[in-house]
Amino acid sequence: MRSRNYRAFLIHALFLSLTMSFIDVNTVAPAMLTESGASTFHLGLLTAIMVGFSSFMQLIFATYIVSLRYKRPALLTGIYLRVFSLASLGFFLLTPSGQSTWRVWMILLIMALFSFSGAFANIAYTDILGSTIERQERKRLLTVKQLISSIGLIVSSIVVKIVLSNLSYPNSYSLLFLMASGLLLIATSGFWMLKEGERPAKPRTKLTDRLKMYGIAIKNDKNIRLYLLLINTSGVILSTLPFLVVYANQNYGLDGGRTGTYLLLQLSGSLLATIFTNLFSKGQRYRPLLYIFIAMGAFTPILALILAPAQNLYPLVFLLGGATTALMQILSMGILLEISTDENRPIYTGIGGAGGLMNILYPILAGLLLPSLGFAMIFLLTSVFICVGLISAKQLNCSILTM
Repeated sequence: MRSRNYRAFLIHALFLSLTMSFIDVNTVAPAMLTESGASTFHLGLLTAIMVGFSSFMQLIFATYIVSLRYKRPALLTGIYLRVFSLASLGFFLLTPSGQSTWRVWMILLIMALFSFSGAFANIAYTDILGSTIERQERKRLLTVKQLISSIGLIVSSIVVKIVLSNLSYPNSYSLLFLMASGLLLIATSGFWMLKEGERPAKPRTKLTDRLKMYGIAIKNDKNIRLYLLLINTSGVILSTLPFLVVYANQNYGLDGGRTGTYLLLQLSGSLLATIFTNLFSKGQRYRPLLYIFIAMGAFTPILALILAPAQNLYPLVFLLGGATTALMQILSMGILLEISTDENRPIYTGIGGAGGLMNILYPILAGLLLPSLGFAMIFLLTSVFICVGLISAKQLNCSILTM
């Protein structure tokens, strides 16, 4: 059963990676919204929805999913809602309405459905992964999964670049989202293979009682408190990356081919970081990787300011940003799996969703303050804030860091 599940997670990772390039939150999505007539506030709200709210909603969804005896139905429900939302967005973009405020808000609404359904599915995904994959196999699965995902993302990013270079708005983005919907539907085939095994029936508990579980876990476990600090500080790099595209558009103008280049370099950085992590983690030395992740995250917005005058060199910022994102994904999932148990993993995953709090506030505040403070001040403050995560990197105590 466990080898079957191992393959199931990798099959899903492959097709999901092909999907996510077409709706990349750091490049494609903000460029699409900008061409739809969005302001910097709308762009900040989009990032808050896709990065921050998506994570934060896990806190709410976990209170329901934790009481389910089997998690696969919840997982599939969340994914099918994502398929529906992508298809809806693809068709909606073809409606003849030009650039208008109501169009921007409708796009944001559909993106919210896409993101929130993903958060719903992720609770079940994490619980099934943790309960069906042996501890000694998890790190290898996460790294191999990230490697497969990085390769798939690069392949699909080439398709994105071709589409954006040869088709104009809105046909280009409509095609991308419809293709993403179809690929994500195929990705569900991996999860039809999943076997959860027999689980004891869980008594139904009141919502208030389930919410109390969060408070008890945070109070009693220092690791989960440090984890929240890490995600809410260094984790804001995730909601910083879309503003790199906005910064580029301000300096060089909107261009579909350029957006495709940014995406390709971002995913190349992700692949390189994953390969490096696979080699580096053979000695189980994960704490240094945390330090490297924070250093790279803090330097990314500074590098954007340094390279802004050189249009040909500016895309290198996305290479570094992609590498930072890959490290973030590997480390955050790995640490969460290690500090939780089979019994409390849905609760801990839900608490981890509170790590999205700053990824909600940061892009909204940045979008509002950019017209008055400018990119230089926003990026410098971001770098300082990311460095606060060093406190967590130093004090977190679990096997994935110390073995």
